[in-house]
Amino acid sequence: MIQRLYINNFRCLENFELTFRGERSSLLIGKNGAGKSTVCSALKVLQKIARGTNRIRDLVTQNDFSRGRSDVPMRFELEVVVEEITYLYSLALEFPKDFKELRIFEESLVVNGKPIYTRNVERVRLARSGKELEANFLIDWHLVALPVVQAATNKDPIANFRNWLAKMLILRPIPSLITGDAIGETLQPNDDLSDLGGWFTGIMALSPSSYMEVDQYLKQVMPDIQDVQNRPTGGEAKSLLVRFATKQGKTEFPFSALSDGEKCYMICALVLAAHRAYGPFFCFWDEPDNHLALSEVGHFVLTLRKAFKESGQFLATSHNPEAIRRFSDENTILLDRRSHLEPTLVRRLADLDMSGSAVEALLRGELTV
Repeated sequence: MIQRLYINNFRCLENFELTFRGERSSLLIGKNGAGKSTVCSALKVLQKIARGTNRIRDLVTQNDFSRGRSDVPMRFELEVVVEEITYLYSLALEFPKDFKELRIFEESLVVNGKPIYTRNVERVRLARSGKELEANFLIDWHLVALPVVQAATNKDPIANFRNWLAKMLILRPIPSLITGDAIGETLQPNDDLSDLGGWFTGIMALSPSSYMEVDQYLKQVMPDIQDVQNRPTGGEAKSLLVRFATKQGKTEFPFSALSDGEKCYMICALVLAAHRAYGPFFCFWDEPDNHLALSEVGHFVLTLRKAFKESGQFLATSHNPEAIRRFSDENTILLDRRSHLEPTLVRRLADLDMSGSAVEALLRGELTV
């Protein structure tokens, strides 16, 4: 799970640090523009690196520097604990004068306090154990080293960290793009979930029994649902079909015909199924309650929190009072930004001196750092 996330000079985040105290689930709140989605974007940069994108221009651009301050390095630091092993990954980017794109300034991976590799501009130094000598090699200064450094085995610390990072779920669904159609399968869905059909196919191929999680959850929120079928439509193509049944009869709809909120139910069901099939993992969901009715939010949020209670980690953002009520002040984190000329500030609600509940203060516009 993530212990610490540090970001500097990336959009509205300057000298920004999120720390977690062992919480399995946490909530980010704050006004629009405070930086909640920017945290998501920073995590997406790290996830894309682990999934093989290592050209800097495909990760960030000059426009991502805070207020155009390209004279100061952009820095990402992520500390995670996986199976009682602590990994600390650091990446710093710079934009030298007369360069057309950013380059690597510094990069390192430290495991349980011991460097696995360090990097300064183009030179990478691999630490070796036993009688082996330290290895050095050069790499294009516009390429991140993490995806290309070879791991000795599948259990090598580099491989373990990359796998954990790549497996993160970063979710920012756009329901209008989610059709349920797919060609092939995946266990690494896009953040907009436009490939939800392929994700469903991948989960069921890996663990057919995980459909039980999908079925149980959907029947809680849509009692008349009969089942979800993944029907072949030609070649490797498949399309999700949802069937409903009551005493009055039966009907079926293509997944694309469901409402935005019903599509979010399916996303939640697949998060539960994926957690069973190939979890535990870290899941960030940007405004999971965005398309739900007020009466539906509480159950939805509590279901996700319960799923991550024993393993993995869940982080969400929200403006919804019902969602905020489902988190304690200890695991609710307020992001605040007074103007577009100032960076984002961060505090836990438990550390703020507030009168009344956090929800009431939020509705009154009184929540500030």
